[in-house]
Amino acid sequence: MRAAVAKLRGAWPQLSALILMLVIDWLIFPSFFQLRLVDGRLTGSLVDVLVRGAPVALLALGMAGVIATRGIDLSVGAIMAIAGAVAATSIAGGSPWYVAVLLALLAGMACGIWNGTLVAIFGVQPIIATLVLMVAGRGIAQLITSGQITTFVDPQFAAIASGSTVGIPVPILIAVATAAILGILTRSTALGLMIRAIGINPGAADLVGIHRQGITFAVYVTSGITAALAGLIVAADIRGADANNAGLWLELDAILVVVLAGASLLGGRLSYGLTLLSAITLQALKTGILLAGLPPQMTLILMAVAVSLLLAIQAPATQQWLARSARRRAAA
Repeated sequence: MRAAVAKLRGAWPQLSALILMLVIDWLIFPSFFQLRLVDGRLTGSLVDVLVRGAPVALLALGMAGVIATRGIDLSVGAIMAIAGAVAATSIAGGSPWYVAVLLALLAGMACGIWNGTLVAIFGVQPIIATLVLMVAGRGIAQLITSGQITTFVDPQFAAIASGSTVGIPVPILIAVATAAILGILTRSTALGLMIRAIGINPGAADLVGIHRQGITFAVYVTSGITAALAGLIVAADIRGADANNAGLWLELDAILVVVLAGASLLGGRLSYGLTLLSAITLQALKTGILLAGLPPQMTLILMAVAVSLLLAIQAPATQQWLARSARRRAAA
């Protein structure tokens, strides 16, 4: 019981930010929390937030492990484009939907292996290693699609974005299942502890026998696979592959989500649950700006201001000040 209370207290900044964003959305759009069941699928503004936030949530879940090891993955947006291009061209060429999904995931894994090899084996700085694929990945995706937007008609593949299970949209289930699997792997085994140890002190991790290269390699491969999952959702949603725009700049959203979740770019912190919450917070913020009917030119500026405020609220210095104030009030 005490452990659960402690975890809740640790998550309070992220929960507060999420509640604040949802309340603001409700004030702007009073029917925000209304849910309906249409053709066996839950619909509503809140569901839209969760569905639209699923791709970024998947990117952030993969990014969380990378950042926890003091790394960064700037290529996740390009990997999304590659995975979508592979899936769309496969289906357009007559392959079954499950073959297209498998090929896309293998493409994402291959990209993760490339990044992991450069970083873990050859010791290339993560920002440089992944920048290579960030730039080249778009070109690879364009080569796969011959520089054109590739469309397809496959209801089973499209169900990855538009389908539902027990009324819950499939993208939400994919994001939650991914977070659950990664959470179980890092909490029920020593993997999470080793990832944090590498981020906190790589030298000490080597001295205690942690296979730093293998774990670093694994987190980049995981990031590639989660980015491929995000690419599949986007390709299924638009029923095609747009190599130029799919996942464009979403790597920055993913990094921001991980930071909002309380992680440090210096490594050592990892929480997939908080990462999922922060992804919903960011999407709720974007939705609120759109619901307010603000001009497109103001969207990015207001989002930057709002995120800066959220980061200031969640900052350790702010939390320490609030804790000291609470203790002073309790003592008085």
